[in-house]
Amino acid sequence: MIYIITGHYGSGKTEVAINLALTLKNPTIIDLDIVNPFFRTKDAEDKLIANGIKVIAPEFANTNIDVPSLPPDIFAGLQGDNDLIIDVGGDDDGAIALGQYNRYFREKPYEMYFVINTKRPLTSNADDIIEMLKSIERTSRITVTALINNTNIKSETTVNDLLQGQKIVDEVSYITGLPVKAISATREIIEQIEIANLPKLSLDLHLTLPWEV
Repeated sequence: MIYIITGHYGSGKTEVAINLALTLKNPTIIDLDIVNPFFRTKDAEDKLIANGIKVIAPEFANTNIDVPSLPPDIFAGLQGDNDLIIDVGGDDDGAIALGQYNRYFREKPYEMYFVINTKRPLTSNADDIIEMLKSIERTSRITVTALINNTNIKSETTVNDLLQGQKIVDEVSYITGLPVKAISATREIIEQIEIANLPKLSLDLHLTLPWEV
């Protein structure tokens, strides 16, 4: 199965991608973000490799060379039999890179999860979220299959933040007909959430900004 994780900048999609990878058996994770220099899947490469996860990343990721170069290993990953997680760059800018692999998603089963953080300025209400989602679909030529509520304000996130975000995500689900795949947050927060028939994704945080280290 191919799992594509996309969303707005700052949605937390990379943390979702990493944590999803850690729930699977010997998957490959592709860092397809050629836009954002921070919060890269490659930042957690040591942890992922230690857990039997192969990491494929742009050749100049985490260097001072600003050249978006995608490695040929991506094609091998797309053609392999193992589960594959693709962490896509934010917004339609990031989805451009995904579009060039469009044919593989017509040949193999995939899920494309749109990660939503309602605390971000361009995804704070249903209309803006749907506009962002449709823009990513147009650019990538791939259809979103489900939503993930990852509403957060980093370490300041509260249970109420996540629940308020869920109301908006439910509205998006109602309008678009897309199911809500999961509600995700750190273990401390997610353990306090109980919503009938909604799976929970507990996140261990692996990424920090350079000035936070």
